[in-house]
Amino acid sequence: MLNFKQITIRHILNILVMVATWSISLWFDVNFGISTLLGVVGYGVSNVVIKYVQQFRFLKKWGLTHSEYKHIEMQLSEANTELRNINRCFTKIRSISIFKQLLEMNRMAKRIINIVRKNPRKFYQAEQFFYAHIHSASELTEKYALLSTQPIKSADVHLTLQETRDTLESLNNVMQEDLQTVLASDIEELKMELDFAKLNTMPKEKLMHREEN
Repeated sequence: MLNFKQITIRHILNILVMVATWSISLWFDVNFGISTLLGVVGYGVSNVVIKYVQQFRFLKKWGLTHSEYKHIEMQLSEANTELRNINRCFTKIRSISIFKQLLEMNRMAKRIINIVRKNPRKFYQAEQFFYAHIHSASELTEKYALLSTQPIKSADVHLTLQETRDTLESLNNVMQEDLQTVLASDIEELKMELDFAKLNTMPKEKLMHREEN
């Protein structure tokens, strides 16, 4: 869950360590091949150490254990896989209403995943999204895409397609609730900050009058 900036900084530092190790080795007249090997080893050791420090700071910042971090990271990876499965079905969907639903579902799922990636504590507010909702959406979308492309559509197939559309619509609503749940604490914090800002910008006379009342 380390962001792109952190990963980039780590690899830049690794390259600097590698070049420094290689240069120092050559300075001491170490064989070119061995110097290169030492540089590569320096890169690897630097990568392990810096990554450990970055993860340690990340875990400390969010109050997570290493096992929690790994579990959330795995859930994010699985959610992204399910999202890619949904996206692959876009070209097979002929229903405009379903296409719009999938676009909205895609938008909400990406938003939830990105929020949890930035703040892993939010995972516990969206557990059902990761454990059930995104998986169900992926599975239903794949089955709908498969059935809708069949040349022969019996009454039973039409009924199944309609039931799938209805279920996907319900899942869309559930994902909206998931997103609202994830954002709830942020909205409350923003309201508190707004109230505090209003108090600070309120004219002194009004503030004194308010305190007297």
